[in-house]
Amino acid sequence: MSASIVIGQTPRGEPIKIDIKELLATRLLVQGNSGSGKSHLLRRLLEESAPIVQQVVIDPEGDFVSLAEEFGHVVIDGSAYGEAEIARLAARIRQHRASVVLALDELEIDQQMKCAAQFLNALFDAPREQWYPALVVVDEAQMFAPAAAGEVTEEARRVSLAAMTNLMCRGRKRGLAGVIATQRLAKLAKNVAAEASNFLMGRTFLDIDMVRAADLLGMERRQAEQIRDLSRGQFLGLGPAISRRPVAVDIGSVRSGAKSVTPGLAPLPTASTEDMRELLHAGLHIEPERPEFPRPAPRVEDAETLARRIAANEMLEPTGAQARERERLRAEPEPEENRAAVIAILNAMASEPDCTFQSSTTLFQDFSIRCRMKGLSVRELDATMFRRGFAAALAGIEDPEDERWKDLFNLARHVPDDALAPFFVIARAAMDGEPCPDDTELARIYGTSSPRRVQRLLDYLEKDGLLVVRTDFSGKRSVSLPDMGVTTAPVEA
Repeated sequence: MSASIVIGQTPRGEPIKIDIKELLATRLLVQGNSGSGKSHLLRRLLEESAPIVQQVVIDPEGDFVSLAEEFGHVVIDGSAYGEAEIARLAARIRQHRASVVLALDELEIDQQMKCAAQFLNALFDAPREQWYPALVVVDEAQMFAPAAAGEVTEEARRVSLAAMTNLMCRGRKRGLAGVIATQRLAKLAKNVAAEASNFLMGRTFLDIDMVRAADLLGMERRQAEQIRDLSRGQFLGLGPAISRRPVAVDIGSVRSGAKSVTPGLAPLPTASTEDMRELLHAGLHIEPERPEFPRPAPRVEDAETLARRIAANEMLEPTGAQARERERLRAEPEPEENRAAVIAILNAMASEPDCTFQSSTTLFQDFSIRCRMKGLSVRELDATMFRRGFAAALAGIEDPEDERWKDLFNLARHVPDDALAPFFVIARAAMDGEPCPDDTELARIYGTSSPRRVQRLLDYLEKDGLLVVRTDFSGKRSVSLPDMGVTTAPVEA
């Protein structure tokens, strides 16, 4: 199978190819103002390479969903799933090598950034045996990797920029080749754009964008003017996967269509000025009619039916013993019963598979709903207390108020909330004299698929003096808690 595709041709009719194998190793940056043919270029690239390599498209405008009809891409509506579901979908995409389009057009910009970040991070965290090659195409990349803070929240900007930086800087070793497209180079974070070695630069008019494009193409500043003169669908290409020297490319035709089309001219209305004035002002002071929905007629029962319902205690307003029983059921449980029920809910949530891969916000909402369904009071339990209780449940600590855990919880006040669960797991193993769980199990408890993150976590806790990790000459690892004087049993690292 050939690994090269024809992206277009030179003005003289010579075909211009892109080497997909080289592209996977060197990444691609596409730039062009609105109307320059940038989306058309991406569509040509996706269509021609569809039989060769897996494709993952981050589509903020829903322009690429038509790839499903022609090439079998699976369309994922980002607005229909929660954070945990998006992460699980991304993990299955890596596992089954599915080509997909993540459509984000139904979300606000903040939610688009968070959803894309969750999705990209899950792709990035796939286990090593699933590091298959894939093109990850991100349209409107300046939205997901902005050069400066804008109108979006700082949290959304931070998580989205970190995910895009991971994709472009570290994705190659995991088989992920970033193809990013932007309208404005000046609005795209420099550390994201700098990782691309292949460039396709379309028409742009602002001096700052022309100068940056010329610099990336290795052109002199005085030659930057020709970027302004490019026609629609024409790009200047450079890079190891395209050409060793800047070359003009007229992008070829495509088979699938975009949802958005360039508006054309339509005939103007032929109504006279007076007729148009009448159309605009007719009934302007009259409120629009609102539809009236008929109300159901009250139910009228005969005396015999009413008597039977009273005898069967079917009245809506209970009285006597029935009312007292209902009030008893509505009464809040005693504090000790309430605490035991809350602990039971935390333990049940901790036993569910993949619970650690959900965000703390999602988990706290789930916990609150479960408590309300059981009539439990959680007024005194905030999100921070929940995270600590849930971390204890993950470690198998059924009752945090047991005297046995008093010293451990005092020590845990110095541990960040996101590191509590693995810390509790290690501490319990040390207190019971059992081996420390391996990196894979600690990664699951930590909510990641990357054992390297666990190594960084252990290093962090060790630098803070909370843990001491020892590896003997036989390669067995043990972990000590010096403040508590306990150590895990040695086990193969």
